[in-house]
Amino acid sequence: MNRLLFIFLLMLPVANAAAQRETEVIETLQQVENNGLTLKRKVAIGRFSNETQYAKGIFYDKENDPMGKQALDILSAKLAATGKFIMLERNDLASLLDECQKGNGTAQTVGADYMIIGSVTEYGRKETGKNRVFSAQKTQTVDAAVAVRLVDVSTGLIIYADEAKGSAEVTTKTTLGVGGQAGYDATLSDKAISEAIGQLVENIVNKCADSPWKTYFISYDTDGVLIAGGKSQGITEGMTFAIKTKGKKVKNPQTGIMIPLPGKKVGQATVTATGGNTPETEYSVVTVDTAEKIDATNMGNYIIEEEQ
Repeated sequence: MNRLLFIFLLMLPVANAAAQRETEVIETLQQVENNGLTLKRKVAIGRFSNETQYAKGIFYDKENDPMGKQALDILSAKLAATGKFIMLERNDLASLLDECQKGNGTAQTVGADYMIIGSVTEYGRKETGKNRVFSAQKTQTVDAAVAVRLVDVSTGLIIYADEAKGSAEVTTKTTLGVGGQAGYDATLSDKAISEAIGQLVENIVNKCADSPWKTYFISYDTDGVLIAGGKSQGITEGMTFAIKTKGKKVKNPQTGIMIPLPGKKVGQATVTATGGNTPETEYSVVTVDTAEKIDATNMGNYIIEEEQ
């Protein structure tokens, strides 16, 4: 009994040290989690179409294309799973795309920071097999290719474009007539498209994160100063943002495209409260500290930007 008590007393400091280390690790992780807040970008998928000849019969409905909707759903799910975006539904595709292509789209009119336009560019299904004296093997393979363009809504410029390919297959074998048999496997289409899209997601995330998060004034008067965006985008009380004027646009003689120049920082906005019920109606109350007076009659000339 005395011997067991002696061993217990020896091990007690070790157990206490281990518990202390575990507590320190948990506190460190919590601190990193609390301090490493991510400001979420708003992303709208404007169009995802099927540009292949697959399933395009005489009764093909371009506005109700299963493959295009399938690719759109997969991309939306993968981007949402990163925790870095708020995905927005957009039904009026024609007008939105027209705004972006003309360079007239803004984050205010479209309601998003970025728009994704994509298509399934290749799709093919094949079956291969091997027949031997005592055995047989059958393989179903689906190959798909997906192309996407990422558009900065505030400028209408394509900041990223790429294409990726995916493949999925299933194999069955029989020996002396015994073994598995498989008919048409429709899930292979999902897997091939999902693999292709998965290769593009990381690049989309990186491109969106290259530019600082930004928003705009939605009210500036004696009742209070409000900016667009709230809790769902990661905004919390005490956060500070730079207030900048929009830079002028100059025409690039090589491409004919109007390029926005960097604006000038005129002050700082500090969040004091957040409100709103949905990502599209959320707002934050801020106090401003500026070197020059804000022109409340021309709020569209200012950008509230993340300081990096």
